[in-house]
Amino acid sequence: MEKFLKKRLLFILIDLLIVGLSYFVVVWIKPGENVPYLSRYFFSFVVFLCIWIFVSSFFKKFQYKEDYDFKTIILPILISNFIILGSVSLLMFLLRISFYSRTIVFGTILLATFLEFFFTNMYYLFKAAVVYQNPPDHEYAALKILQENGKINRKNGSILQTQTGDKSNFSESIQQTIIKECGEDGFSFIRENNCCDSDETLVVSTTTAFNIKTQPLNKFKGVVNLRRINDIRYLNHFFEAVNTKLPKEGTFVGCVETKNLRKKRIFKKYPFLLNYFFYYLLDFPVKRVLPKFKMTQGLYHFLTRGQNRVITRAETLGRLISCGFEVINEDYIGSLYYFAVKKIKEPVYDLHPTYGLFVRLKRIGRNGKPIKVTKLRTMHPYAEYLQDYMYNMHNLKDGGKFDHDFRVSTLGRIMRKLFIDELPMLYDWIKRDMKLVGVRPISEYYFKLYDKEVREKRIKYKPGLIPPFYNDLPKTLEEIQASEMKYLEAYEKRPFRTDWKYFWRALYNIIFKNARSQ
Repeated sequence: MEKFLKKRLLFILIDLLIVGLSYFVVVWIKPGENVPYLSRYFFSFVVFLCIWIFVSSFFKKFQYKEDYDFKTIILPILISNFIILGSVSLLMFLLRISFYSRTIVFGTILLATFLEFFFTNMYYLFKAAVVYQNPPDHEYAALKILQENGKINRKNGSILQTQTGDKSNFSESIQQTIIKECGEDGFSFIRENNCCDSDETLVVSTTTAFNIKTQPLNKFKGVVNLRRINDIRYLNHFFEAVNTKLPKEGTFVGCVETKNLRKKRIFKKYPFLLNYFFYYLLDFPVKRVLPKFKMTQGLYHFLTRGQNRVITRAETLGRLISCGFEVINEDYIGSLYYFAVKKIKEPVYDLHPTYGLFVRLKRIGRNGKPIKVTKLRTMHPYAEYLQDYMYNMHNLKDGGKFDHDFRVSTLGRIMRKLFIDELPMLYDWIKRDMKLVGVRPISEYYFKLYDKEVREKRIKYKPGLIPPFYNDLPKTLEEIQASEMKYLEAYEKRPFRTDWKYFWRALYNIIFKNARSQ
């Protein structure tokens, strides 16, 4: 109780500072010389602050919440500030106050509202990006459960477990070299997941594809790279080179320092405050922001030489799968994340991966024709290749989304809660590839999970921006299909009336029932 009280008092103090700052900024930019606004409005400003605190407290704006939620965090700001605006306007009208500058009054409220939105979102963004003991906790725990219990792969009946086959036998000299490079636990992972003899295994510690391409064909059934892939500049070229040297079912074992492991290392390395400064003001802009935009990628490679790149677990696995591999095992060992994969096909050679701010996703449109929908990227790069992996490993949770979906970034979760990621889809609506209300545009993989009857009914019409999901709030895949069939059958009979009814009901559920995409 004491903790929440301190948090509430802190939020009140910060909000007072925001309102005060907004007032001074508006006064500073307001035209008009030799007008003593500060002294002239001092008493009125104190009254305004009292109204602000009372209304905000009444609508629970300062109540501390553990998790980010639109209904309990953003909505109170909107409602309380709107009530404050109405109260102040009513007072000015009833008291016949005409000498007050409306620019200052309304400008202060508007600017304060914007700053509240900004700082609230930043607070919960940083709170969500906390450094976990096992980064990230839910992802690490889910991986451990899968390793302990095993998981039957629906596609080929194989089982993903810690032990994947016969242990590899390395010579004493190679064994000691690997242990020196990776440690005992790292060596154990390599030996357990490289299911071929040592003379059929290529063991390297390299960052260039050249050292792989120069190896003879049809000689190796396994490749082990002891260097972390963060230092490989042309990562897909490296994975593709490994693919060409392996036969079908050949194994590749490697390691990476993931984004979360890197963050944990930096926060441990530097003292408090300095670690935040270094990570968010230096490391994050250079390592995370610059490589995301084409105009700054050249500067990024000039500064870093393509080494020590920041890469997530999702991007690592997505790149491997796009290069023709299937994941057979993975583990966090020490300060690195180890993966073991096997070759199942040739690489995809994707020339347009989802690496930028905007993504064009392939979806099933009317008459079954593929369409491209535009969205803000909420997932890590190459995450689209992980759908089969996610379904086999984690299944679907309530709402038809994947359980333990580590593909979604921290910022992406917030954008999804606020529907920011779907705003670019208005462009597809303008192009008439989509309509305002309709079934959700889904990928080919997800489309195949539907029953035949639903698939046939679905492709008769264009997909929509606002799906029937927000009308019925289904939880399972079967309920989602039933919800869509109900909408499609109603739309078939009365198109306009159905869309009109579904639009307003969905809007009500989004605002008042907090219906959200995960």
